[in-house]
Amino acid sequence: MGAGGPDEDDNRWPPWLKPLLKQTFFVQCKQHADSHKSECNMYCLDCMNGSLCSLCLIHHKDHRVIQIRRSSYHDVIRVNEIQKVLDITGVQTYIINSARVVFLNERPQPRPGKGVTNTCEVCERSLLDSYRFCSLGCKRVGTSKNFQKKHSAIMASESEDSYCSSSSHGRHLNSMVQRFTPSTPPPTSVNYRTAKRRKGIPHRAPMGGLIIEY
Repeated sequence: MGAGGPDEDDNRWPPWLKPLLKQTFFVQCKQHADSHKSECNMYCLDCMNGSLCSLCLIHHKDHRVIQIRRSSYHDVIRVNEIQKVLDITGVQTYIINSARVVFLNERPQPRPGKGVTNTCEVCERSLLDSYRFCSLGCKRVGTSKNFQKKHSAIMASESEDSYCSSSSHGRHLNSMVQRFTPSTPPPTSVNYRTAKRRKGIPHRAPMGGLIIEY
């Protein structure tokens, strides 16, 4: 695989991160559906076999297990848990229920609010100035070489389209100006005679030649 390929990008992260980000949590455990503790909010980093409920943990002794929590219907994980196994530098943290957490995946945002000076490099969600990403998923995508190339290609394409559109618009305006600007008509015979016609003999006023003697 060449430099910058998908395998190289995946090797930059632990193997459990990608399946963790795609996993669905807070669903009923199929193996312990009869228990009131069957909500799946755990994940084993060693087994990577899906979300687990608290009763499933008996089969994961001595494994690295993390707990997923919820905030406004989005999955979060406490910083003191995830930072032990993953570099979260650049990911914005939040304090929820007196605990500092990070979001697993991006959250849709129509547009940044007024006065926002910094946004997530992937989904453009509003951030504090000292952060680059809004979630672990955005950091994984935004730090890959493929994302950088794609982003640069989009910017180059937009720049080229803008230039072509501007040039085409300029040519169109020039054409319109030429189309609607009246040209100076060539002098006709009538106009020529009118321009060259000598003035006639001036007529004096009726009393102009009268001399009064006293």
